[in-house]
Amino acid sequence: QVQLVESGGGLVQPGGSLRLSCAASGFTFSKYALSWYRQAPGKVGELVAAITSAGGTTNYDDSVRGRFTISRDNAKNTLYLQMNSLRPEDTAVYKCNAVDPLGPEYDYWGQGTQVTVSS
Repeated sequence: QVQLVESGGGLVQPGGSLRLSCAASGFTFSKYALSWYRQAPGKVGELVAAITSAGGTTNYDDSVRGRFTISRDNAKNTLYLQMNSLRPEDTAVYKCNAVDPLGPEYDYWGQGTQVTVSS
């Protein structure tokens, strides 16, 4: 069965760093573009970063560009999000997403990992 399992979340001080991982199984990982979404309580979920299937092209939300780096290791079926210079407004549940070009109803989602940035 398809699984996307996020890890690496936790509590971090403002200005600190954290690296999230998303381990995938049950589908052809290398064929999918991937993304990270985040959602805080009372807020609409937003796309944080995306990466193409081969990892050659990335896209970032303006709020994280220059601070976050999305990457993938297709040999390990793993997606990463390196987060530096973290701010309190980065606090959210972060979920990984496998993007299917046929439509969002075909996308795969992880359960999410909590990131809390607080002093």
